Amino acid sequence: MRIRKKPNLLPRMERCAALRELEPERLRGGWLREFAGYDDLFVELGCGKGLFTASSALKAPNIFFAALERSADAQIVALERALALGLRNIRFITRDARDADLFFGDGEAGRIYINFCDPWPGARRAKRRLTAAGFLDIYRRILRPGGEIHFKTDDVPLFEFSLRQFESRGFTLSEVTRDLHAEAAVEPMTDYEQKFHSEGVKICRCVAS
Repeated sequence: MRIRKKPNLLPRMERCAALRELEPERLRGGWLREFAGYDDLFVELGCGKGLFTASSALKAPNIFFAALERSADAQIVALERALALGLRNIRFITRDARDADLFFGDGEAGRIYINFCDPWPGARRAKRRLTAAGFLDIYRRILRPGGEIHFKTDDVPLFEFSLRQFESRGFTLSEVTRDLHAEAAVEPMTDYEQKFHSEGVKICRCVAS
């Protein structure tokens, strides 16, 4: 799904300034000191238009969420959604997931969400997938002991690739399903997921601990 350029992007981003973290490096290792009173820090990589992000933050007011999205044209929709709901337990970062360990310290996060990331088809581009071994090594450092990665995709080859990568990096897999909406309780959906589900596309999901 291609992201269209949003009109009046800069003033719209400015109106959402309270929910943006422009210097996430300064919070590395200190998110729950800066935002005190929350039980845990959850990180979403590639939040897109933020339906899942806003729904999750609304559902879990005791958790602080940090959501990365490199496309400002997608993130502005997420920002406006969160602002309209009056959410305070979330900050958005307009940066790439490959820089995540610059923003989060060792063992700082209890959970990482990766929803419908780019499958980067072809062997030569496999290292760019957010579930490739190099990325998983970053996530291991960010996650506290017992922390989890929650992964969803509609792309079956990416899912099978990801399962192998998780296991090769010492993660324990659970809640593995290749038809989420038929076999398991449904979490808050993403914008992509709503579209795919309405078209009858099966959703794959797993938890890697």
